Amino acid sequence: MASDESEKYDETCIFCLIAKNQDKETEVIKQNEELVCFRDICPAAPHHYLVIPREHIHSCRSLSREHIHLVERMTSMGTAVLKEQGITNMEEVRLGFHQPPFISVGHLHLHVLAPVRKISTCFEYKFTPETDSFVTVESLRKKLLKTAPPAGIRCNFGKCFGLS
Repeated sequence: MASDESEKYDETCIFCLIAKNQDKETEVIKQNEELVCFRDICPAAPHHYLVIPREHIHSCRSLSREHIHLVERMTSMGTAVLKEQGITNMEEVRLGFHQPPFISVGHLHLHVLAPVRKISTCFEYKFTPETDSFVTVESLRKKLLKTAPPAGIRCNFGKCFGLS
């Protein structure tokens, strides 16, 4: 395996194995060349899916501004799966990421839950938006927009940080 490929894949990570179709127990619901969607093994709601990138990225805290489109594509796949399952009321959907140290698997994964009113009471604390443990897609997007531009992009320090 080439060194750049090995940085994108962790052979000890269960989600990397799922992304490479090497886990026989996980039924993939939807996939493309970049993303994979499957049911959570411990569902907190009647519809509880995970969307993961095939590339090994540790968590939402590993993301930067350049990953905003990845998060948007993950969101699109998650909502598409819900619609395919008959969920049409997006007001009853919760999309978000757990933040370290509250992650169970160290591989970026979007939780897609519906309907919100049927999230199990014993799991509500894990999926409460804007807590230390769970951040919504929109909050993550706003946070990523505030991160520094990718390397190589020059800017006037004062303008970039609102000082001029």
